Amino acid sequence: MHSTIDMRSDTVTRPSLEMRRAMAEAEVGDDVYEDDPTVNALQERAALLLGKEAGLLVPSGTMGNALALMTHTRPGDEVLMDTDAHSMLYEVGLPATLAHVLTRQFRSRAGIPDVEEIEGCLHSADLHTPGTSLLILENTHNRAGGTVIPLDVHLAVAQLARSRGFSVHIDGARLFNAVVASGVPASEFAACADSVTFCLSKGLGCPVGSVLCGTEAFIERARRFRKMLGGGMRQAGILAAAGLYALDNNIARLADDHRHARRLADGLTDAPGLTLEKHEIPTNMVYFRTQVPASQFAERLAAHDILCGAPATIYVAKSEAGRRAPGAPGVRPVPNRIRLVTHLDIDSEDIERAITSIRSVGAAMNA
Repeated sequence: MHSTIDMRSDTVTRPSLEMRRAMAEAEVGDDVYEDDPTVNALQERAALLLGKEAGLLVPSGTMGNALALMTHTRPGDEVLMDTDAHSMLYEVGLPATLAHVLTRQFRSRAGIPDVEEIEGCLHSADLHTPGTSLLILENTHNRAGGTVIPLDVHLAVAQLARSRGFSVHIDGARLFNAVVASGVPASEFAACADSVTFCLSKGLGCPVGSVLCGTEAFIERARRFRKMLGGGMRQAGILAAAGLYALDNNIARLADDHRHARRLADGLTDAPGLTLEKHEIPTNMVYFRTQVPASQFAERLAAHDILCGAPATIYVAKSEAGRRAPGAPGVRPVPNRIRLVTHLDIDSEDIERAITSIRSVGAAMNA
């Protein structure tokens, strides 16, 4: 059990001693010249794992998504993504500022896209209208509570993309959580897209980095954009070694994180003053609502050395079904939503202590 239980995100993990040893012993070169052997090994390994021709190590998932946007599109194109997508909400407006594209949004059903709705959102380019050139899917879906987009949905989207002539990018920041939860190999998800990113620095436990995968031509062009954005690293093999270690050791163990999240949800099912958003937890996230402002709840919980995510404002659909019908009103602010994320630095004893503390704080604040 840890003195402080940090469940703000799975980005807070620290590299293990074994991972640090691999980093210290890494053979390095200069990756801008493409002669860092450990970076090259990671990129090749990632591409093989995803069934793609090539891979590119980047400093962050946000940069990976930026490179995908810039490589697949031209300024003025239209990009389609979920209203609650990470690229829409949490990447500081990069589609507009870096890729210079117009974003068009669709609303998913609890994180799972409706392919008919996507088809209805597509535009063909003409003298007046930008054409839809790229669709971004996020798997797992963060804002939907770690939902896994099923393979059959990816397959249907891929078929639509082929028939309508647009590209598909998977923001797979937590792709391996989807793999472990569904039993579907990463390569099968990736086969439904033209490019895929996955984060090393979330559930896989690395200190830095993501990998972008696609065709050789796509990665060659993305490498130029990476340099443009300042992402060309030198002796990056030190970071790549952590990634190789993670791919060898930290994928299967994601099942532990999912088990801990389910136990956490079970322990909070009837907690006073709290309402779980989902009782069936797909991966490693638990969202619940508080009767008091989330910021106050988080502050009180921190006094128990339990850290949680409490965004100032979260937007949700007004409809009970969690999906906005065409023409319906938009969304409303909900300032009482808490997120808990399990990861490799959280063990079973931490979960039990967290349950006790969260229940105690909920009871005290709603007495």
